[in-house]
Amino acid sequence: MANTRSRTSSLASTSTKIASKFDLTVKPVKSKKSGSKARTIAQRRAKKIDDMKPKKPATAFFYFLEDFRKEYQEQNPDVKSMRFIGKACGEKWKTMKFEEKVKYYDIATEKRAEFDTAMTDFIKKREGGEFDDEDDSEFDDDSEFDG
Repeated sequence: MANTRSRTSSLASTSTKIASKFDLTVKPVKSKKSGSKARTIAQRRAKKIDDMKPKKPATAFFYFLEDFRKEYQEQNPDVKSMRFIGKACGEKWKTMKFEEKVKYYDIATEKRAEFDTAMTDFIKKREGGEFDDEDDSEFDDDSEFDG
């Protein structure tokens, strides 16, 4: 019996040590305030503008991958796993000479130039405030915040 008492007292002291290390109190959840509503609307507006931002173009390797995937699947119709296709493509890309890769580098450079001009136009529109004039009717609806 004496052995059981010492075991329970050591467990009790261990649990108080653990409780003192960690804050185990339950904290109340804060409700949304009007300041957070304004911030949320601004975040949505910023996200909407960022969605209009031009996407970065693919690299030369991805243009090669597109062509290689078609050829590889024609030669190996039983292989469906992108893992094997990707490995084969990577190995082929590594062994290709620069002269063979030039075609894909040219495509990537052309797409990059198009992206750069589109990005410049986007930045000019954003700085000129052209996106601020758009219809914000979807942001004026407060129905989800009314309690």
